[in-house]
Amino acid sequence: MDELLSVAEMYRADALTMAGGVPGPVLMEAAGAAVVRAVCERWAPHPTVVLCGPGNNGGDGFVIARLLLEAGWPVRLALLGSRSALRGDAAVAAGRWTGPVEAADPWLLEGNPLVIDALFGAGLARPLDGMAKEVVEAMAGRTVVAVDVPSGLHGDSGRVMGGAPQAALTVTFFRRKPGHLLLPGRVLCGEVVVADIGIPDTVLDALAPQTLVNGPDLWRQRYPWPRLDAHKYARGHAVVLGGARMTGAARLSARGALRAGAGLVTVACPPESMPIYAAGSPSLIVTAVADGTAFEALLADPRKNAVLLGPGAGVGADTRDLVLAALGAGKACVLDADALTSFTESPADLLGRLSERCLLTPHEGEFARIFPDLAAVEGGKLMRARAAAARCGAVVLLKGADTVVAAPDGRTVINANAPADLATAGSGDVLAGVALGLIAQGMDTFDAACAAVWLHGEAATAFGPGLIAEDLPDALPGVLKRLKAGTR
Repeated sequence: MDELLSVAEMYRADALTMAGGVPGPVLMEAAGAAVVRAVCERWAPHPTVVLCGPGNNGGDGFVIARLLLEAGWPVRLALLGSRSALRGDAAVAAGRWTGPVEAADPWLLEGNPLVIDALFGAGLARPLDGMAKEVVEAMAGRTVVAVDVPSGLHGDSGRVMGGAPQAALTVTFFRRKPGHLLLPGRVLCGEVVVADIGIPDTVLDALAPQTLVNGPDLWRQRYPWPRLDAHKYARGHAVVLGGARMTGAARLSARGALRAGAGLVTVACPPESMPIYAAGSPSLIVTAVADGTAFEALLADPRKNAVLLGPGAGVGADTRDLVLAALGAGKACVLDADALTSFTESPADLLGRLSERCLLTPHEGEFARIFPDLAAVEGGKLMRARAAAARCGAVVLLKGADTVVAAPDGRTVINANAPADLATAGSGDVLAGVALGLIAQGMDTFDAACAAVWLHGEAATAFGPGLIAEDLPDALPGVLKRLKAGTR
């Protein structure tokens, strides 16, 4: 498992390690040495400025400057604040530095030196201002190596607090933080190296972190591979609600569900649109559904065990009624796009009827419509998704390049394998369909959401540039083959 630690959890990991007998200065020496190794592996010695802040991040900087100097690098060290004001481990590290200490100032970065950013770590409490902000702004266009996170970036949310440099390399310690993966932090961190500095993995037992990086190790053992003695009904019968006008969305979703392994997929659509859907994939079942009564009759079949509503469905009372009918029938539901927007005026009518067998797949705009008061939740995207899942009792998949999946019990993952090529119309419809196909096969909703997001990203990466949504389902078999073989 690839755990992500919040700033508070990382502080506790340090404290538990020190309580276990590892002195703080030893951890600081190890952290500084890790940064120096990473730097020396990537660059030859050349003029370097180490910018140190007033806390332990600055203490790391003093270690880095000393070790680089010992390795033959031309180094200047600049401190934001007074050396006499340093305390604890940072003061110890500063006491081992015998060179000059200059005042941090933008002019020090003239001449394009390599910049070691050890000003502020992940737990920055307030936005940068004054000289700190000026120095950070002066890093623009320079090659920057960030210690823990680029200064000004919050480790929990990935948001920028007053300013932050673009790092070529970020070296962090023990485990990554959410801010290394959430935007814009994921971009600003550049290459991220996680260094072992002597914190034992056993501290994770005490921390019990609930945030993980998404990947097969999280859900591979529960993936619903077909059994030799199975038949199509054993692999689930998924239903996709098709709209009258934007028929492409539901067709993309249905094909995603088929490629994900659902035994049968039915598209339920208005009678006038049936020829369009029927002319699509011959693997699909197409059923005309004239109204809510007909839809309820369709869902009365217990073999139809999972329903996707929203892609191309249209916004309004009709879609709202069909969503409530599916929920009332006790089906596992994936709700996307128009199925969510149709409840903009009355989110409580939807949220009060959900369960852990339901998956919501909003993008940021749709999320704001059904959870309007969560926009101000501290902690950014991660905490907003977690709060939403806890409130409604369903799994929430908050889409984006840094998709977050949150379960009602607090478990949360951040997905990190989505390429930029996924920013194309219809890709979200395929994602909803893949999740539907996995849920129809009996996969737990949270696992299915995590697996679907990862498969979606891998399929896009496998196809590469020029991707359009139609390519995603047909790229899935190759991804699944590698997943089953254990090579991914």
